[in-house]
Amino acid sequence: MTSHPIVSEEQWIEAMRALTAEEKAITQAQQRLAEQRRALPWVRIDKPYMFEGVDGPMLLADLFDGRSQLIVQHFMFGRDWSEGCQSCSLLADHIDGARRHFEHNDVSYAAVSRASIEKIAAYRQRMGWRFRWVSSARSDFNVDHHVSFAGDRSDGVFYNFEHRPDPQVEEMPGFSIFHRAPDGAIYRTYACYARGLEKFIGVYAFLDVVPHGRNETKTGMMHDWLKRHDRYENDGRTQPVSAVMIAAA
Repeated sequence: MTSHPIVSEEQWIEAMRALTAEEKAITQAQQRLAEQRRALPWVRIDKPYMFEGVDGPMLLADLFDGRSQLIVQHFMFGRDWSEGCQSCSLLADHIDGARRHFEHNDVSYAAVSRASIEKIAAYRQRMGWRFRWVSSARSDFNVDHHVSFAGDRSDGVFYNFEHRPDPQVEEMPGFSIFHRAPDGAIYRTYACYARGLEKFIGVYAFLDVVPHGRNETKTGMMHDWLKRHDRYENDGRTQPVSAVMIAAA
């Protein structure tokens, strides 16, 4: 039996009108934020970062793949790890469908990790992804962009635009956005980390509109229910198929 109040349709519509007004205000605020984001100053990238792709060495400029804008996912996959981070994997599950559209709008995408290209290629194949994914194992790219941490961390690390205690892991997630000018100059235009990545994870948008929400436990972790998409034990049904069919008949 539900603990929610059960009301008439008229009362429900009034409640929905009030909620929709708040949702519209948030949408308008997000539009203003998007304008502020596009108006940010840029920083020029002069370091000749070298990556390893499945077809050999690549420069940062190569990741643009002939386009002027580039989205880089700082995918947590350490040198000694056997598989990529499951939260980064959730985000990556959204990419291939979306990039079929944004690639036609002058935007390229690449994931970057410090794992070897052999490990990356094997995990990419296992997960069924097709987007470009390169290794930064031999460059300072991850460290310079504050998503990988080397050396003494006793005084903490710089992550998400602030100094914070040692995260106890060498890798953290993030997104960086780059622009390549006609003269070949490359600029970093935007970056986000931690819960700033949530806006790229569409599954949360679906879970946020259903009664049980994200099914988070008391730990408060956004992803404590999460598994890699090839590691779920079942399809999540709460009733036998026969019961569902009988109820619908």
